[in-house]
Amino acid sequence: MFHSHAKFLLLVLLVVAGNTGFAQTGSTSNPTNGRENNPYSKYGIGELMNGNSTVLRGMGNATSAFENPYEMNTDNPASYSYMEQTIFELGLNANTRTITNGAGLTYTTGTSTISYFTLGFPVNKHAGFTIGFKPVSHVYYAMVDTLFSPISPIGQVVRSYNGEGGLNYAYMGGAWRYKGLSIGCNLGYMFGNIHNTTASVPIDPNVIYRANVAQYTTYNQLGGLAWKAGLMYEKKLDSNYTIRIGGTLALSQSLTQRMNAFQISSYNFGDTVVNDTISNSGEQHGKLKLPMSFCLGVMLSKNDKWSVGLDFASSQWSGYNSSLDSTMNTGISAQSYKLSLGGEYIPDANNLRNYFSRVTYRYGVYYGADYIKIQGTQIPCYGVTLGASLPVRRSFSRVHMAFDIGRLGTTTNSLLQETYVRFSFGVSLNNKWFVKRRYD
Repeated sequence: MFHSHAKFLLLVLLVVAGNTGFAQTGSTSNPTNGRENNPYSKYGIGELMNGNSTVLRGMGNATSAFENPYEMNTDNPASYSYMEQTIFELGLNANTRTITNGAGLTYTTGTSTISYFTLGFPVNKHAGFTIGFKPVSHVYYAMVDTLFSPISPIGQVVRSYNGEGGLNYAYMGGAWRYKGLSIGCNLGYMFGNIHNTTASVPIDPNVIYRANVAQYTTYNQLGGLAWKAGLMYEKKLDSNYTIRIGGTLALSQSLTQRMNAFQISSYNFGDTVVNDTISNSGEQHGKLKLPMSFCLGVMLSKNDKWSVGLDFASSQWSGYNSSLDSTMNTGISAQSYKLSLGGEYIPDANNLRNYFSRVTYRYGVYYGADYIKIQGTQIPCYGVTLGASLPVRRSFSRVHMAFDIGRLGTTTNSLLQETYVRFSFGVSLNNKWFVKRRYD
């Protein structure tokens, strides 16, 4: 028992140590930096990341009413009260996306990364506790366009837009259950930075020696406490069927924001380049207000055979605001939403002779609108998911896989459409900790 616990703790320590205006896209992501070029991450806090487990990704992210004694559901903390063993989960994610504009031009980019890890254990038969880490948003884009003014001595100019960064969430959570009602909460620290740069460079080589290159950069550091509460109610309809209703709520919360903004001009004299900082705001202090969000869902299950769930999630982005950086407030819609339908099926959980009869198969679909709104068009998103959980020997541990194939955006109104394929791989390691000795 001691060696099993030591292996768990070593794995946790290794994971923690390893984690310590719209323009036409003109380049792919840098193949040496392993990051994914997403033009829509230019807006707001970037592309919102899916921090759910691989199990829930395979079910279209129908999370509100999902619980399993041997798998984690960190999206609704009320589910922690159902844990029966200590659970450690780790997830990896690989993405590819093909971006298309209205003229039919395309390019493909992709990346892979650790997507989440959690450690949870039952406190008693009616309560559970969890600690974890997951990404919230991701920013990485590299785009160019051109600007021409017949009255300017500079003439045609290439403008480049670059950004990187994102937000992460380290948290702990707990839940308590009385009869069929469970309540829970995640509380943690959200942190990160977002770095945006816009630069203008003259195209004409005859004027570049006497023209200046202008570069404007903002660097935002963000951090603060954030919480999310959850409820779940379970009712057995008869000896075979169970229905669960669940919901989560996160009120509008504020992060501390520290911003540095500066502008640099570079004068090219042929054999000499002189850089001059025109302005530097110094460090300014303010707040980034996050939107209120909620999710409601229902799930029907038949013993260890199948489950099907339906979720509706929404965030009120009309309450979102950066008090320091006005560029972070552009291109934001008043509300985002997502409707998810998903389920799972086990042919025969007790068939020890046929391995694939004990595999859990999952499916899902989703449709919604992202929080980005450009040129009067709110960005749609939709997709289908498939997944499976493979049992490990005769234990409750599992290896999980999920595919998410979908689209984000549209080519109407000179916007971009992204077709993506996301592959998720995860493991759930189950063990019994804190077992009281019966013999000395």
